[in-house]
Amino acid sequence: EAEDGRTAHAERVPRRVAAVGVLGTDGRAALAVVAAGRAVRHVAGAGGRVATDAAAAQAAAPLCQVLCTDLIDTSTSSAAGEPLGTLATECALLYTSGTTGKPKGCMLSNQYYLTTGQWYLDLDGYCETTPGNDRLVTPLPMYHMNAMATSTMAMLMSGSCIVPLDRFHPSTWWSSVAECDATIIHYLGVMPAMLMSLPPSEHDQAHNIRFGFGAGLSGELHTAFEERFSISLIEAWAMTETGAGAVIAASTQARSIGVASLGIPQSDLAISIVDHDGQEVAQGQSGELLVRRAEGDPKFGFFSHYYKNPEATAEAWAGGWFHTGDLVMQNASGEVFFVDRKKNMIRRSGENIAAVEVESILMKHPLISAVAVCAVADETRGDEVFALIVSTEPSKATAQSIMDWSLQEMAYYKAPGYISFTTELPLTPTQKIQRAVLKSQAEELLKDPKTIKTAPLKRRQVA
Repeated sequence: EAEDGRTAHAERVPRRVAAVGVLGTDGRAALAVVAAGRAVRHVAGAGGRVATDAAAAQAAAPLCQVLCTDLIDTSTSSAAGEPLGTLATECALLYTSGTTGKPKGCMLSNQYYLTTGQWYLDLDGYCETTPGNDRLVTPLPMYHMNAMATSTMAMLMSGSCIVPLDRFHPSTWWSSVAECDATIIHYLGVMPAMLMSLPPSEHDQAHNIRFGFGAGLSGELHTAFEERFSISLIEAWAMTETGAGAVIAASTQARSIGVASLGIPQSDLAISIVDHDGQEVAQGQSGELLVRRAEGDPKFGFFSHYYKNPEATAEAWAGGWFHTGDLVMQNASGEVFFVDRKKNMIRRSGENIAAVEVESILMKHPLISAVAVCAVADETRGDEVFALIVSTEPSKATAQSIMDWSLQEMAYYKAPGYISFTTELPLTPTQKIQRAVLKSQAEELLKDPKTIKTAPLKRRQVA
């Protein structure tokens, strides 16, 4: 029991927990590093001091190292009197996911981390936090900005608990959530789809989760997930580069579900949606999202620069706007909808096809557990749609079934022209599809006799 009457949040942790962070009432942090599932009980008390005997705590969990910041020199200047750092000082170097190309190193400042944590805590609506009481479970690695800057900073700054798992384990996800009595979960990429592919069980709603926060959930699965698991999933848009300098999150009561909505940008964020020539598109048309702060320093809260890559930094900020590479559209109400990454667009016979849209539709097929879609070269049409599919019944008959079904569910030209079955998709550690790897695999799989060419089946359907 802590000196202020609160119990430290290191009490209940699942076996795969890597670390638990807790914050004392005077803003000084303590950290217990947990290994082999042995948690330290009552580690942090008021003021960040160990509330129980440190030696006893260490004896209770011999595989843990208990760190108390009272033992650390917290002076802000060196022995020579020179300042050790400011808000602008570099705090971390994080690399982008590199899903569509080579990862770039982002230099992130102290200001970046503090701004991101505070932004999360200032959210209301569905994402309102309860300082000192929340337990946030994340399967994302600490070298991802969602886990390191958003989740960890918000929990430490509010005196709550961050519970990082070693990775995403679909089969044990809900038991891990229940075991640590989590109140918030974070997700990315295909995680929701993988949970939806599991058979229904008594664990589906046996939790205390108030909301989930993340990105990459297909519109087709959004409604079904919320109904099955009784959790509001709040979709947000941000990048490692933007931090909390530019975030769009559908956290209000008026959010739209199942249509890839990111919500309405806050007033402190300026956005522009432009075409290939840099001209703003008409309302309701898709284009690249450009962002900056609406007032003051346009780069406040953003990354400092790309590591050893000033050319890429200048290109990203061309014209005073940060160019995101993401395609979005905005309706008359100001609501922004995600379309796809620019590099993921498939150009077939003059038609633009979003890989994400095709993936979200295919995921509704009962025999598909996971799917990734990309463009492959076609001499006649420019691009053709290639689908790499994880299926419970991989066969030519299944491919035929998928095609027959696809032609009823989407425009004929969006249906797969090639289908290849696999046991797993190329994913990043954050469960995003590695688009560059996928494209290379697809080019090789075109030579594989097991790949099924379904392009001849693509015919305009008559109602």
